[in-house]
Amino acid sequence: MRGTDWIMLWTLSLLWGGSFLFVELALAGLPPLTIVWGRVALAAVILWGVMRITGSVVPPRRVWPALLVMGCLNNAVPFTLFVLAQGQITGALASVLNATTPLFTVLVAHIATADERLTAVKAAGVGLGFGGVLAMMAGERLDGAVLAMAACLGAAVSYAVASVWGRRFRQAGLAPLATACGQVTASTLLITPLWLWVDQPWRIAVPGAGPVLAVVGLAALSTALAYLLYFRILASAGSTAISLVTFLIPLSAAAMGWAALGERLELRHLVGLALILAGLALIKWRRAAAA
Repeated sequence: MRGTDWIMLWTLSLLWGGSFLFVELALAGLPPLTIVWGRVALAAVILWGVMRITGSVVPPRRVWPALLVMGCLNNAVPFTLFVLAQGQITGALASVLNATTPLFTVLVAHIATADERLTAVKAAGVGLGFGGVLAMMAGERLDGAVLAMAACLGAAVSYAVASVWGRRFRQAGLAPLATACGQVTASTLLITPLWLWVDQPWRIAVPGAGPVLAVVGLAALSTALAYLLYFRILASAGSTAISLVTFLIPLSAAAMGWAALGERLELRHLVGLALILAGLALIKWRRAAAA
């Protein structure tokens, strides 16, 4: 990887890690579904603008049913679960649990594909990672915190299923920018009726500038710009390089949570993070060696 690739990779980790901080700031004045709707709707507007400026091809009608599924799995469901969870736990802890996504992806790929089977090394990596999850949950009572952690794991499962589902867009020859734009547009269409029914935005008190700016940051930086940077790194350095962001996001999120809100991870959370990262390293090292 070139120096510019590393800079882009760290920047992407800050953008995605920053999403957990933005959510916490937004929750100070806005209900959960309003945050999620604002994130995907504004990101869709931005990405459609980029599509128009760059002259990109609009996704054809035949792929929109698949984009609706992708928008649900990769945006609507996980974004909502993380926002709900962060009403009970810190963004730093949520980001650590988000790092389990590749572990679930290994399991989903084993079940749903013929070319990514579960090997002994992969199984060991998954076992280490889930041992980290158990370490973080040890001693917790069945209360809001445990349910919030379970919601984060549910979001990670949704991301994992989305990563396997997303293969069809590469096979169909759909450009990455068109896929990103299509999925946030689809997720906006899916969330809007639920948002209107649950949050009734016309009844929401006018929030302060902080929560509104946090949602703008979520949409513009952690979603639209992050997608554009993600695909730039993918084209420049490849999928193996981009996978390193999984290791960096918890570090970025924890650092920003500590600097801005004074959040701290407990010892068991740090032990859990170490086991998760060890499991990911084992899986990714094996994949790199096989390549």
